[in-house]
Amino acid sequence: MKKVLFLLSFLITFQALPVLAKTYDLEIKKQNVFITGKAVEAITINNSIPGPTLRWQEGEDVVMQVKNSMNETTSIHWHGILLDGKFDGVPGLNGFHGIAPHTTFTYKFKIRQNGTYWYHSHSNLQEAQGVYGSIVIEPSETKTDRDYVIVLSDFSEENPNTILNNLKIDSGYYNYNKRTIFTFFKDIKKNGFSDTIRDYMDWGSMRMDPTDLSDVTKYHFLTNGKTAEQNWTGIFKKGERIKLRFINASAMTLYDVSIPGLKMKLVEADGQPVKPISIDEFRFGVAETYDVIVEPKEDKAYTIFAESLDRTGYARGTLAPKEGMEGKILPMRPRAVLTMADMAMGGMDHGSMQDMNGKGIDEDKKMDMKMDGMDHSAMGHDMGGMNMAEMNMDNVKSGWADRGTPAGNKALEYSDLTSLHPQKDLRKPTREIEFKFGGSMNRYIWTINGEKFPKPTHLKYGERVRLKFVNETMMAHPIHLHGMFMQLENGQSMKWMPNKHTVIVPPAQTVTLLLTADEAGEWAFHCHLLLHMASGMMTSVTVEKEHK
Repeated sequence: MKKVLFLLSFLITFQALPVLAKTYDLEIKKQNVFITGKAVEAITINNSIPGPTLRWQEGEDVVMQVKNSMNETTSIHWHGILLDGKFDGVPGLNGFHGIAPHTTFTYKFKIRQNGTYWYHSHSNLQEAQGVYGSIVIEPSETKTDRDYVIVLSDFSEENPNTILNNLKIDSGYYNYNKRTIFTFFKDIKKNGFSDTIRDYMDWGSMRMDPTDLSDVTKYHFLTNGKTAEQNWTGIFKKGERIKLRFINASAMTLYDVSIPGLKMKLVEADGQPVKPISIDEFRFGVAETYDVIVEPKEDKAYTIFAESLDRTGYARGTLAPKEGMEGKILPMRPRAVLTMADMAMGGMDHGSMQDMNGKGIDEDKKMDMKMDGMDHSAMGHDMGGMNMAEMNMDNVKSGWADRGTPAGNKALEYSDLTSLHPQKDLRKPTREIEFKFGGSMNRYIWTINGEKFPKPTHLKYGERVRLKFVNETMMAHPIHLHGMFMQLENGQSMKWMPNKHTVIVPPAQTVTLLLTADEAGEWAFHCHLLLHMASGMMTSVTVEKEHK
């Protein structure tokens, strides 16, 4: 009898254990989609853009079977997920060569975290054609009544390879906001003749345009695959607590995101819990994720409003008590215009920029010299004898910083982020590694430390280092490191620094982070503006295997 009771007890206990292993199937294929109202060839995952939301459990052994039904190689990278490097999904690294046409590849890894993440292709600009989707890993740090994923993206009727070729022919091909004779006289009236002439000459000598913030326009901005007119809607009841999991899955677009009439309580950044902070808006870099909680107090529709950084359009969705309701759409704010302050060059002699931009040194020859490993000092980052990275930008009111936030509203700053849980590694870094992000707009080339696709950076397993990101360009770069989280040095003590897998480095500014090299493998490191990555702003970080 005792044996029977023991057996029954064992069976009941065994059956109560949660199932922590599951297989998921994804199919990637080309087909026509009608996002813009007409047939456009794109790439779908399980017949949709975005692909399905993958809902995993922390501790689960995940098996992902990805079928490639195309005539070209594809891949899936699990963005922000801690895993074995051979399943990170970047062709050319960790022995992975991509998923060959008409084959199936199986990814296997154990889930070691929770939060909001996403997945996307790392092959042939396919991400811009629709190969992306969201990941939700339970349990959540915060319990709410409803939980919605908000995937923001950009979609073009042009093939991204065509867009890239157009930019290589003319870097201003998609800049429809160039300064004209009318803006010239308007600027004279506003700033005076001499200051206006000086400003125009400065930008002319650099062959840059202060209105070029995003490289590409004519995008359709999407919320969960729907245009602003199609109006994705999430239902709520008054008084409910709603979690919104924001993911920026765009190819090239940064957003300023707000929900007019609703305060947002930020609770996670890049899937990692942070001490809650009440905000009205946040600037959203490509590949970042933010989780917020909202509590509507009225039975009315609220607009989720994401203005593109260059103000050429917006993505929008709606929170409402029922389908069909629409919230008010506020006018877009004025487009920011970069100033010499953004480039850390106010009042400086830009004579050395003459050589950088083609007077005296042919641009093709300069890049060829760089590729041959020769002296790169003529690249022209030393402007008038002053390195822009060393300029103190803290008190500069620049075009980048001027978001047009309404008076009294709180816009999220990186300095607001504080980790909810204390950091485990409080060692000081033993060395600093500097990465300078630059490029040539004339040929649409983007570089790291003066080179396209430079050689890997090597770290010892367990090493603690400081990463110094120096932006030597007029554009913001969302920089992403695969495989590990970095701790952002944002004014918090080391114990409470926030974890980030992607960080925006604003024009002409420097951002520093700490990193513990605790994941062996070859990890991609790149700008997450897709066309910048494809044009050279990509390398890798190799963490040597642990010696036992």
